[in-house]
Amino acid sequence: MPARLRDLLGIDEPIVLGPFGGASSVELTALVSERGGLGSFGLYGYSPERIHEVIGSLRSATDRPFAVNLWLPTGDEVTPGDLDLQPYLDAVAPLYAEVGVRPPTPPAVFLPSFDEQFDAVLDAAPAVVSFVYGVPAPDVIDRAHRRGLRVLATATTVAEARALHEAGVDAIVASGMEAAGHRVSFLRPAEQSLVGLFSLLPQVVDAVSVPVIAAGGIADRRGVSAAFALGASGVQVGTAFLRARQSAVPESHRTAICDADDTSTVLTRAMSGRLARGIPNRAMREIETSGPVAPFPAQNWLTGAFRVEAAKQGRGDLLSLWAGQSAALATREDAGEVFAELLAGVPR
Repeated sequence: MPARLRDLLGIDEPIVLGPFGGASSVELTALVSERGGLGSFGLYGYSPERIHEVIGSLRSATDRPFAVNLWLPTGDEVTPGDLDLQPYLDAVAPLYAEVGVRPPTPPAVFLPSFDEQFDAVLDAAPAVVSFVYGVPAPDVIDRAHRRGLRVLATATTVAEARALHEAGVDAIVASGMEAAGHRVSFLRPAEQSLVGLFSLLPQVVDAVSVPVIAAGGIADRRGVSAAFALGASGVQVGTAFLRARQSAVPESHRTAICDADDTSTVLTRAMSGRLARGIPNRAMREIETSGPVAPFPAQNWLTGAFRVEAAKQGRGDLLSLWAGQSAALATREDAGEVFAELLAGVPR
């Protein structure tokens, strides 16, 4: 099974780096690719100019295949003119004061245009483009294929996997509810799509004919071996790499992962307006109890205004501490050591 993914993506080892929105680094992405896996870089919120810059930096750092990740628009994203932001600003105002920043002025837009982002990706032409939060439109898949890009997309249920397969993606990431960060469900609400990886993975493998990449709760060789035993063609790993010094998270985020145990993560909409898994802290608790949470992406913008300064101040209690349920197994500080440990679980 691993050979299918290797041949499809032009990689040596069926290990994929999770694409971190806001925490990806060129160093970590390139390291995973250089070791023979598929490094991934999350482009959430990136302008076309910044996308070109990042892909150029990655090309300078490695000549091996790498992936970039885009969030598909779901149609329910709000814009600055859609709602009165003041009640939501008032709810988080104490957190701005905590780090000494003023409440921000609403921007013209919360997010760049997906079409412009995708055009930039096609122009830069990495080996792989991956998508979350939906089924890429037929013209998106077709344009990517005509440009020579492989297309990955993520499913959190069997029905989502079937939809992606029918659309013509090249491989599917089956993301169990154990995974860190946002629950990228798209056919049903995220709260109704919480399937554990051990249940999800074999059912997705049975439902589709393309390679399936297992994600969620995999942090060492034991998880890798289990994923392949259940039919995976590869594994995608996030938290174990996030804890490594080569990721872009602040040191306070690494410390929180290091201190986590099996019950240390929760699901919340407090930090971004969409359901995500992370380690609870003061910001999460106060937002959940102090007032209304703005819809996505307004809430992500609102909390981002104090999270940037909190990171500079080493204030982990005011960050989005995304982490998966296997955070306690993320014990290695160097990404090369993480890769070696995962590689030990790949069948030969």
